[in-house]
Amino acid sequence: MPKYLVIVESPAKAKTIKKFLGSNYEVLASSGHVRDFPKSQMGIDFEHDYEPKYITIRGKGDLLAKLRKEVKKVDKVYLATDPDREGEAISWHLATALKLDTTLSNRIAFNEITKTAVKNSLKQARTIDMNLVNSQQARRMLDRMVGYCISPLLWEKVKRGLSAGRVQSVALRIICDREEEINAFVPQEYWTLEASIQANGEKKPLVAKFYGDEKSKIEIESEEQMNEILKKLENAEYKVTDVKVGERIKKAPLPFTTSTLQQEAAKVLNYSTQKTMRLAQQLYEGVDIKGSGTIGLISYLRTDSTRISEEADASVKEFIKENYSEKYVTSEDGNKNVGKKIQDAHEAIRPTYVDMTPTKIKESLSRDLFRLYQLIWKRFVASRMQPAKYETTSVKISANGYRFTTSASKLVFDGYLSVYNTEDDKEEKNNLSKTLDTNSKLTLIDTESKQHFTQPPAHFTEASLVKTLEELGIGRPSTYAPTITTIIARRYVAKENKNLYVTELGEIVNKIMLQAFSSIVDVNFTANLEMLLDRVEDGSVNWKTVVSNFYPDLDEAVQNAEKKLEKIKIEDEVTDVECEECGRKMVIKYGPHGKFLACPGFPECRNTKAYLEKIGVACPKCGKDVVIRKTKKGRKYFGCEDNPECDFMTWQRPTNEKCPKCGAIMVERGNTLVCSEETCGHTQPKEIKKED
Repeated sequence: MPKYLVIVESPAKAKTIKKFLGSNYEVLASSGHVRDFPKSQMGIDFEHDYEPKYITIRGKGDLLAKLRKEVKKVDKVYLATDPDREGEAISWHLATALKLDTTLSNRIAFNEITKTAVKNSLKQARTIDMNLVNSQQARRMLDRMVGYCISPLLWEKVKRGLSAGRVQSVALRIICDREEEINAFVPQEYWTLEASIQANGEKKPLVAKFYGDEKSKIEIESEEQMNEILKKLENAEYKVTDVKVGERIKKAPLPFTTSTLQQEAAKVLNYSTQKTMRLAQQLYEGVDIKGSGTIGLISYLRTDSTRISEEADASVKEFIKENYSEKYVTSEDGNKNVGKKIQDAHEAIRPTYVDMTPTKIKESLSRDLFRLYQLIWKRFVASRMQPAKYETTSVKISANGYRFTTSASKLVFDGYLSVYNTEDDKEEKNNLSKTLDTNSKLTLIDTESKQHFTQPPAHFTEASLVKTLEELGIGRPSTYAPTITTIIARRYVAKENKNLYVTELGEIVNKIMLQAFSSIVDVNFTANLEMLLDRVEDGSVNWKTVVSNFYPDLDEAVQNAEKKLEKIKIEDEVTDVECEECGRKMVIKYGPHGKFLACPGFPECRNTKAYLEKIGVACPKCGKDVVIRKTKKGRKYFGCEDNPECDFMTWQRPTNEKCPKCGAIMVERGNTLVCSEETCGHTQPKEIKKED
């Protein structure tokens, strides 16, 4: 009987696959990549057509030796790494390291780790797809060039332990741009008006919102305007002028892609992108289920496709029919709008066995795994169900030339909502009777006017950043989580209560990158590179063309920055603070967490202390100096130097100006001063001091 060796990436995956294959199959794991660029050098031969130089990763020598021994014992080797660029590259590196014949059909790939999928893949073995390998090689080399060219330059010139990355630097810029938008945002005042109205024969009053006059919508922008409207509404007669009853349908959501799974898991389960991917990897590779052994519970987790296989489609529709009835099964083809750039080899993220419901296997899963699996399972089942249907009622009410509107919707068929509910699916609550018509007598009970101020754009969360990166075409499913993890780990960005905030260190890095390497952090440039890598993958662009076109411009930018960065080099600033250890005047230095005070006598004197930078503004509570402080995670704010005795703090830079309207302090928002008292809303231009 012939002997076979199957090589996968992880021991968990190997364990799951082993149970599907006979005794003549040996399944071993490479534990990820076995070859990579050397850490001590760039690893690219620029003199010889950009040839990459690969070495065996430290610690993988023994593993490769073991694999070579096993290769000699078998008749055929199958490389069963993941079905994407990275997986294809790992197979190629394994084939090279093990001296396998790459002209043979020894590459197998499957979208889910099930017995059927694994067995079928053995029948459809192919040669290694070098377009996929070259696309991954090109990406790796571009990232390497940026990291190894720019990071040492930043370290040398700015001496801040800084580093740069092709995708991470763009992600940082996007967050910095949002922070600038927020800081420059000036709130605009607006008012809303609601009327509580009793209709004859109804127990509960209905609430109608002010819309405008009979001709158009009116935005109420001030208290004076509101008082004018209220005056005209005094003793007005309220009449129903129009009642419309209609139907609204809400379509079922598409099954998850990597991006939408990360977003929904963040929103619903409060999981970070890194945690979501770690748990999804476990679900894909296999979990030990009581009575069934190790089972891969979901299909491949790195995908931008919403397509599912015909078998999976038929299986889930049969499941819905049996458990919910025929009327819940969708009549639409769920694969008709899968997008242009989607590979047919990829599917959406879905359960491998739809009849393995979350409740059936709950005891075998940890709480975190169960919650993620349940989310994926529900979303997939819901995607093949009928839309939810609502009966809608909208009413127009007139009062002395003004118009009020009210509406309500009632769920008449739950459709996919019977399985999958989100915050967006909450039903509107209002008490609209079917008997309400143009003859209904209305009595005004009360009106309520409220002052509001427009809000600045929201800070990015991990979920909204992933969504933005995907929309802009930056990165790919496999890069979102590591990119976000990196900028947080390097303390360029702080994460507090889900929100991402730029740290002082992040601001410095972004400023330097914008000044010296504007094309590297250009959103369109980065998105265009991603598109070129896709073209390498489909074979229409040569990978060395992409690399050779990129490097000369980068090299020139680095050489220019050698001169430019001298100008922004931050020298140690001497302060009037004396070192308690030796009496020298302490200097301001930068570390991983921002500015701090250090003794210039280092290494003889190693004294350091926190640096509190005064901004020349008196604390409005106690009169002492306001200083720049940072939260534990690095987000900047302004507080009293006498903290914790004095609890004054603000996120915006305060000024010595007092609000002429209410007397509160004014804070800076871009080129505008805004009253710190939100209910006041006073704004005025900031005086720009002219330099002599």
